[in-house]
Amino acid sequence: MCYGARRLSKSPLQARARRALRPVCVVLAGCAPFAAAAQNAQEPALVSAAYAEPTERYPHGILGDAISYGALVLQLEDTAAPIVLRLPRERVFEDTAPRLVDIDGNGRREVVVVESHQTQGARLAIYDAGGLVGATPYIGQRFRWLAPVAIADLDGDGLTELAYVDRPHLAKILRVWRFSNGQLYEIAQLPGVTNHRIGETDIGGGLRDCGAGPEMIVASADWRRVMGVRFEGSALAMSDIGPYRDRSSFAHALGCRR
Repeated sequence: MCYGARRLSKSPLQARARRALRPVCVVLAGCAPFAAAAQNAQEPALVSAAYAEPTERYPHGILGDAISYGALVLQLEDTAAPIVLRLPRERVFEDTAPRLVDIDGNGRREVVVVESHQTQGARLAIYDAGGLVGATPYIGQRFRWLAPVAIADLDGDGLTELAYVDRPHLAKILRVWRFSNGQLYEIAQLPGVTNHRIGETDIGGGLRDCGAGPEMIVASADWRRVMGVRFEGSALAMSDIGPYRDRSSFAHALGCRR
């Protein structure tokens, strides 16, 4: 299963925003505004999410252009009006597409996104209809980005892990975080891998299970090999799957083919 996605064009998002009927807007200054709504067990289920309000206020261009997004539009089940979560000006969604995943195992999906700060760079963040649920620390420097790899129970303990490549063009470190008791904890890291080149509109690799449990698919740091990464005990172990030629190499690996 691949959690990377091709970057969405501006026009469908703008059209969706224009079609929205009296959206409920929440300005996301921090964690506090979401607390009461996030605990409401009667809140309708989240059925879709999309980025909106294209902006050039963070001109990084890592995904092929200077466009990022200022808002996240959430559609809830059996409700006509979407919820629009709007970031303050110092932050943007710098991403290909939102990812809908049940992070806490309660049967209700949250949204996982890549969010960037004007001076602190990117972080991986989790939202629900009320706002921010949790986030990794920012990388710490402007124009430093991360590329998600997988969101799943990677080690069979019943808790969800979130994995990304930290600075896939520079540091090339796979980092794995566990969501537990409402918090994210970094539990493992592995250097020497990547899943994105500057200017690509999608994120390569992802997650597969070929009968032996979850395995993350990435490329070697020099883009010569396709690599599989899995938990063995409490550590990450990497194996060589085969040569990397182009994106079809990822597709073959994700399909359990060589």
